Amino acid sequence: MLVALGFDPVRAAVVALVANTAPVAFGAMATPVVTLAQVTGLPLDSVASVVGRQTPLLALVVPLLLVALVDGRRGLRETWVPALACGVAFAIAQFTVSNYLSVQLADIAAALLGAAVLVAVPAARRPAEEPVRAAVLTGVRSDDLDREDPRREVVRAYAPYALIVAIFSIAQIGPVKDLLAKAARTFDWPFLDVADPHGKAVGANVFSMPLIATGGTLVLVAGVATAAVLKVTAGDALREWAATVRELRHAILTVTSVLALAYVMNLSGQAATIGHFVAAAGAGLAFLSPVLGWFGVAVSGSDTSANALFGALQVTAARESGLSPDLLAAANSSGGVLGKMISPQNLTIACAAVGLKGREGDLLRKVLPWSLALLLVMCVIVVAQSSFLLGWMLP
Repeated sequence: MLVALGFDPVRAAVVALVANTAPVAFGAMATPVVTLAQVTGLPLDSVASVVGRQTPLLALVVPLLLVALVDGRRGLRETWVPALACGVAFAIAQFTVSNYLSVQLADIAAALLGAAVLVAVPAARRPAEEPVRAAVLTGVRSDDLDREDPRREVVRAYAPYALIVAIFSIAQIGPVKDLLAKAARTFDWPFLDVADPHGKAVGANVFSMPLIATGGTLVLVAGVATAAVLKVTAGDALREWAATVRELRHAILTVTSVLALAYVMNLSGQAATIGHFVAAAGAGLAFLSPVLGWFGVAVSGSDTSANALFGALQVTAARESGLSPDLLAAANSSGGVLGKMISPQNLTIACAAVGLKGREGDLLRKVLPWSLALLLVMCVIVVAQSSFLLGWMLP
């Protein structure tokens, strides 16, 4: 889209990579944070609330940074008001929803509110000096674009998003949440008998499977409701579901394999052993914690994978060094979002998308300084939150 607007391909790729930072931890219905809670044994609400007090601080500056990347000082001077308003709106929504509503809706609500505020700010509606024809962006003939869609069709187009927000919001209402939580199955995992050094069985021997009170089930319910509203036949819906599973089959296999590896590392004591070693850093661990998450995502390309691999390690190290386990677990995810722009997978995808195949190295040189600069900011935030300076921010 940015290339169609007339952007230089390299600049378009850089902007897309840098923009994909603040939303990452709560992306894909908060899968990274949900995974982090699962592998660490920490409550999802507590981990998500801390992440929701870190990444919004990045969201405040990311729009300004994007404007600077696109048009330098002139762009900042002319559009800093809408950029700042968008960042503030995104940050407020991400913080509020992740802490008080539903962690799965944090990014959806933040994106919608950010877009609404951007449209509402008068400075953002200033006509461009050289407006781009809509046909250039869509590939549709200009004559076809003169026809406005009926209001009913516009409402139907927004129905999937409205239904997801409504269903997840209802699921967070106290009595409803308690009722859904009862629909769970807990059982001892067959042939798994692991004990700690004191001879006591570890909690991972028992597997808990929530049937309804989980993001995937709620999304499925929203999908069925959407199909009904949009009058999609059952056959078409099943075919689309099968096509989606086929498209994501490699990603599904990768995520499940990484989670399996994470459980092996945790139950075999590998994560605890490394955690004890890392704890020797003492108070400096607060500074190093985001770096570990950043490194994990830079290598794996996934905040979910980095959380699965290093989440338990962070918690063990935090307990050994006297720091908050919630803080360091969250720092792993928050630091990880800044490594996504330099991961080989994302660099390859970005180059392919803008026709720069084979120039991943050039793109890496462009985004690496921004990744390191934002990582330093996140490290300072975590250190401050581990002390009296910003300790009041933690729940």
